[in-house]
Amino acid sequence: MNRKIALIIALQAFLIIMLAWMLVFYGKDEYEALTQGEEEEIETPSHVSLEAGSTIVTLSPATQKQSDIQTTPLKAGTHQNGFYSYGSVVSIEPLIASRTQYLAAKAEANVARASLTNSRREHERLQQLNQDNRNISDRAVMAAEAVWRADEAKVTAAESAASGIRANIRQAWGEALAAEVTAQQPGEALQHLLQYQDVLLQVTLPFDHPSPKPGSTLAVSPAGSQGKSFTAKFVSASPQADPALQGKTYFYRAPADELRAGMRIMVRMSNADGKPTKGVVVPDGAVVWYGGQAWIYRKEGEDRFIRHAISTDKEAEGGWFNGGTLQPGQLVVTQGAQLLLSEEFKYQITNENED
Repeated sequence: MNRKIALIIALQAFLIIMLAWMLVFYGKDEYEALTQGEEEEIETPSHVSLEAGSTIVTLSPATQKQSDIQTTPLKAGTHQNGFYSYGSVVSIEPLIASRTQYLAAKAEANVARASLTNSRREHERLQQLNQDNRNISDRAVMAAEAVWRADEAKVTAAESAASGIRANIRQAWGEALAAEVTAQQPGEALQHLLQYQDVLLQVTLPFDHPSPKPGSTLAVSPAGSQGKSFTAKFVSASPQADPALQGKTYFYRAPADELRAGMRIMVRMSNADGKPTKGVVVPDGAVVWYGGQAWIYRKEGEDRFIRHAISTDKEAEGGWFNGGTLQPGQLVVTQGAQLLLSEEFKYQITNENED
C-alpha cells in the first residue's frame, strides 16, 4: 500500500515538473518579444518638445521630404482700420421694364403731339374760311375744334402717364438712376448695366456713418467667399431699405465678373482718418484649427517647427492679416501642417499612457 502511494506521488511530481518546463519553454518567446518591444519603445526618440511655453516638432529633412511638407515665406501686408457691412446685387429687370414703359408713354405723347399740331392748324384754317364770307359752315369749324381738343387731351394723358412712370422710377431707384433711365439715349453707365458689364449693388451702412460722396469707392466681395474683392463706385442714395439689415442704403456699381443678381455681398469700409497697421498676411493654406483656435507652424532652422496662434479677425487677400511677432520672410508650413499637429497628438497620448 505504501509503495502504491509513493508511486502516485512520484508520478504527480514528474507531471508538475514537466508542466513547469513546458510553461517556461513556450512562454520564453512571448516574454522576449514583450521585453524587446518595451525596450524599443523606450529607446524611440520623441519628435515633440516644449520650450518656453511653445510646442516644437522636430523632423529631419528626409522625413520632411517624404511627408511632402512645404513652406512659404510670409509676405508683408497692411491693414486699414475699418468695419464690415453687407449688401446685395440688385436685379435691374424692374428698372428695364420701367424704362420701356416710360419710353412707350413718351412715344405715344409725341404721336399725339404731332396729331395735335395738325388738328390745331386745320381748325385755324377752317375758322379763317368761316370768317371770310362764311366760306365754310359753323358745323365744320366746330367739328375741327372737337378733333383739336381731343388731340390736346391725348397729349395731356400721354404726358401724364410718362410723368407718373418717371415718378415711380424716382421713388424706387432715386433721382440719379431715374435721370439715366428716362434719357432717350442711354449713357455709358446705363449701357454697361444693360449689357451686363456692370451690376447694381445696394449697400447698407450704419446710421452714424457719413454719407458717401460722389466718386467714392469701396471694396466688395461675395459673402462667404475668399476670392478677390471688387471696387464698387458710388451712384446715389437708395430710397428702399434692406429688409434684412438696419441702416442707410446706397446704390453702387461694380464689374459683373463673379457677381450675380440676388447675391449677398460683404462690404469693407475703411476709416479715412485711420492709419494703416503693418504686419504680415498668413496664407489660408497655412492655418489649422485646434481647440477652437487658428494655428500655424513656423519653420526654424532645418528641422524645427514651432506652433503659433494667429488671429482670423482681419481678412486679407488670400489669407488673414496679423500683426505682432510674425515677420515678413519667415517660413510657414502651407502643406503638411495637419501632419505636424497629428504628431503632437501622438506625443500627448504617449505621455498620458505613461502617467
